[in-house]
Amino acid sequence: MAAELVGGALLSAFLQVAFDRLASPQFLDFFHGRKLDEKLLANLNIMLHSINALADDAELKQFTDPHVKAWLVAVKEAVFDSEDLLSEIDYELTRCQVETQSEPTFKVSNFFNSTFTSFNKKIESEMKEVLEKLEYLAKQKGALGLKEGTYSGDGSGSKVPSSSLVVESVIYGRDADKDIIINWLTSETDNPNQPSILSIVGMGGLGKTTLAQHVYNHSKIDDAKFDIKAWVCVSDHFHVLTVTRTILEAITNQKDDSGNLEMIHKKLKEILSGRKFFLVLDDVWNERREEWEVVQTPLSYGASGSRILVTTRSEKVASNMRSKVHRLKQLGEGECWKVFENHALKDGDLELIDEKKDIARRIVVKCNKLPLALKTIGCLLQTQSSISYWKSILESDIWELPKEDNEIIPALFLSYRYLPSHLKRCFAYCALFPKDYPFVKEELILMWMAQNFLQCPQQIRHPEEVGEQYFHDLMSRSFFQQSGVGRHFVMHDLLNDLAKYICADLCFRLKFDKGRCIPKTTRHFSFAFLDVKSFDGFGSLTDAKRLRSFLPILTGSESKWHFKISIHDLFSKIKFIRMLSFRDCSDLREVPDSVGDLKHLHSIDLSWCSAIKNLPDSMCFLYNLLILKLNYCSKFEEFPLNLHKLSKLRCLEFKDTRVSKMPMHFGELKNLQVLSAFFVQRNSELSTKQLGGLGGLNLHGRLSINDVQNILNPLDALEANMKDKHLVELELKWKSYHIPDDPSKEKKVLENLQPHKHLERLSIKNYSGTKFPSWVFSLSNLVLLELVNCKYCICLPSLGILSSLKTLRITGLDGIVSIGAEFYGTNSSFACLESLSFYNMKEWEEWECNTTSFPCLQELYMDICPKLKGTHLKKVVVSDELIISGNSMDTSLHTDGGCDSLTIFRLDFFPKLRSLQLRNYQNLRRISQKYAHNHLMKLYIYDCPQFKSFLFPKPMQILFPSLTELHITNCPQVELFPDGGLPLNIKHMSLSSLKLIASLKENLDPNTCLESLSIQKLDVECFPNEVLLPCSLTTLEIQYCPNLKKMHYKGLFHLSSLVLHGCPSLQCLPEEGLLKSISCLLIWNCPLLKERCQNPDGEDWEKIAHIQELNVWS
Repeated sequence: MAAELVGGALLSAFLQVAFDRLASPQFLDFFHGRKLDEKLLANLNIMLHSINALADDAELKQFTDPHVKAWLVAVKEAVFDSEDLLSEIDYELTRCQVETQSEPTFKVSNFFNSTFTSFNKKIESEMKEVLEKLEYLAKQKGALGLKEGTYSGDGSGSKVPSSSLVVESVIYGRDADKDIIINWLTSETDNPNQPSILSIVGMGGLGKTTLAQHVYNHSKIDDAKFDIKAWVCVSDHFHVLTVTRTILEAITNQKDDSGNLEMIHKKLKEILSGRKFFLVLDDVWNERREEWEVVQTPLSYGASGSRILVTTRSEKVASNMRSKVHRLKQLGEGECWKVFENHALKDGDLELIDEKKDIARRIVVKCNKLPLALKTIGCLLQTQSSISYWKSILESDIWELPKEDNEIIPALFLSYRYLPSHLKRCFAYCALFPKDYPFVKEELILMWMAQNFLQCPQQIRHPEEVGEQYFHDLMSRSFFQQSGVGRHFVMHDLLNDLAKYICADLCFRLKFDKGRCIPKTTRHFSFAFLDVKSFDGFGSLTDAKRLRSFLPILTGSESKWHFKISIHDLFSKIKFIRMLSFRDCSDLREVPDSVGDLKHLHSIDLSWCSAIKNLPDSMCFLYNLLILKLNYCSKFEEFPLNLHKLSKLRCLEFKDTRVSKMPMHFGELKNLQVLSAFFVQRNSELSTKQLGGLGGLNLHGRLSINDVQNILNPLDALEANMKDKHLVELELKWKSYHIPDDPSKEKKVLENLQPHKHLERLSIKNYSGTKFPSWVFSLSNLVLLELVNCKYCICLPSLGILSSLKTLRITGLDGIVSIGAEFYGTNSSFACLESLSFYNMKEWEEWECNTTSFPCLQELYMDICPKLKGTHLKKVVVSDELIISGNSMDTSLHTDGGCDSLTIFRLDFFPKLRSLQLRNYQNLRRISQKYAHNHLMKLYIYDCPQFKSFLFPKPMQILFPSLTELHITNCPQVELFPDGGLPLNIKHMSLSSLKLIASLKENLDPNTCLESLSIQKLDVECFPNEVLLPCSLTTLEIQYCPNLKKMHYKGLFHLSSLVLHGCPSLQCLPEEGLLKSISCLLIWNCPLLKERCQNPDGEDWEKIAHIQELNVWS
């Protein structure tokens, strides 16, 4: 295969950096000025080019010839040593430039004279040593049979930790598989072993996850009426606590920091008990049956019809789960062709020409009917249209590479082989990430930048732009994929294997790689927080003296990590480090002065190191530093005095710290591209100067401008030049206690801070003007807008014309009395708005709703709007789904004391609502509904002191056929359920009225199976009566009953779960003990009972000793 047809060797990208430096006039001038031997530079250039000519042939032959592989490892060592040497010279160049600018000439010259001689000797000695190594290695080409290639430069040009979202809109050849799985999910089977489990089993790259995604999102699944749906990517990093917690978080859609397995089991059981759920466990590897049984325990409490769908490569996993098996077969020839053609055809092409089609069909055969291989090789061929290129792919020797234990699919390796060398390097670096690790694009680009991977010839483009292009190129070739929604991306696990295979000698991933000692060839090191506990405190880093990356990775819920050796000792071992992260390190209390010795350091991340108060002055000697992150260092107060000397700095982040002023001479940091925050100083002369410095920066990403009240002259705001900054997100923040002297001046200041028209997210906080400038509603790309505590504003701008706006949050605008036509701007306003929030609107009385507005509204949240009249709700146009609350998985409406004047809530206005929550409505008296509401599943009414009754013309069984949950608590006026009884499907209830509880049995249809009941805030001394509760009940919770002293034994019949919470007077359990049927007992904040239930001496211990799941807490 001709060398020029491939993308170039991985090594070539590293060599290119050296070539660029060796050719730079600054290097030549440096050698000339220091009177160094310039022949050394020339010889090094020649030797590196000689090695480069052999690199491509060596990188292919290394897989079949161990001698070539060993030679290539030695070559990489020598090349990296030379790169480190050139980097040290580059540091010295920068140091000289900085010191010359900041110190008197005579001091500089004296300092230089004292250091020249020793530095010169060191450089010449090390360069000679590198040259000897390279010469020795180059001479071995004949013995190894290596051939020189003609490649002369780069061409232009992991199992997905899945989410439930479908990535591929079309799935080929899986219709029958899909139908079988959907039929299993929707069939009514009497399975005594709940829940039923089905495992999709097949080899990697076969499309198991894609199939599961299509099933999960199929319309027929909605018809099955699962109460809960959740998707969990398990992966190969299996830990019982982590997996169980991840399932809980997926179901609740909330973060859980519990470190106690019993507590998580209890929460999961409470949520799942009596509810029909559908859970997908994707990419399961763990084959230990006992661990799966622990995870499965709380899942067994789901209702009949619950299903778990598993994807795995292992038949043993399926066996240990006692699941049915659906074996996924390879695609048929026709489907293989469709997958390949879908990715190989360029936009606009309908089909391949005949000659290409013949080549393509032969390539498809070589892909072994694996969708991932077909997709990846198709993307590769789409990049080149020449027939000769397609032939070279078909005839590549890589198809015949020997298969090793950890098999790399040839099609994937071939796609990597044809990457340009600069992309090979960027992809291979991702071997640091664990499988299924979701990474953020911007963070990965900064990692590449720290390693000097982003080539910018003649500085035509910024490194950030180059990084964006590299990332896009890898995405377009299917090396990266987007992980559901948001900013995260992933690699398929087979591509993760490929990356690790390619740079096994360079990247060491703790626990994944065998052995505890890090090889001396290692340049990049990563570890998961959880794994570091079993490590030796980084003492093994002693051997990896040339380490370039030190990266902790958060993979689960572990929030901190620890180390045993001192930071100073660590710094002494890693002198060549380029990217250093101590993110979330709880042991780091201060950064030692020795950080200034890390001359090669390009990036340091100290985020979430909450004990750090400042940085040492020596930090300002890191002249090559590009990235400094101090986000969430809650005690950090001030930057070092000479921070401006870090002239190469491109990213400075210090979100949520105590910093309140910008570093001295801030304007000299002219290369800054990312700045998290800017503070306007009180000193008007200084603030004008610093605003000018801000104006000179080409910032992008996110920026918060704080203390805007200190801009006294509106013209100074123009100095910030916000209109020319390509920001994605902007926050403008005044001090909350600021009282304006002149509201018109405040408006002019805000007018002059107008951002770029492509801004996507804007937050304006504590603004003191009476009106907003017109540019606020001219930002056509804005997707999120927050107006917070702008207390003096008397009217809202025409926000309805913001055509891209999806989220609008309006908080604390005390001057707003009415919202009318001016808010909408046009008849069809808020075309894309999905979420609308009003909070703490104390004077708001009227809302004139435009009936053609809000066509896409899904979420409406209203809280503390005490004067708002309830009539506005009638005109709110509702989409298929409306949520008022940010924390519900289902479509829901949640109002929290928002409208004290609301007396009747008319459900008819919200015909598609699934969940309604009304809390703290002081004057709400009734809920009305005229017609059948087929969608409402959950109804919550809390803390409404005047609420009396339901205005329903027909029985609830007819009006609410889908209602499964009804919660009425702390509503003392309610004494009766609606006439006609409760809905047939009701399963879960919460009540605090004894009259409602007493009438519960007579209001339940005999066929209704109420499963769980929560009793709250009852003023009784004894409970429950033996005839009070329905026989179908399996779970009973008694909470916050301060006078409850004892319980009736016979009233607890049929229960399997009992929860007692917040009953301080409860003296003992029933004299007869608890029934054998009760397998779960939770006692929480019942101090008298806690003493009696202690093992083994508590007086009630014998009554509960048989219970399998028992928790007693203070």
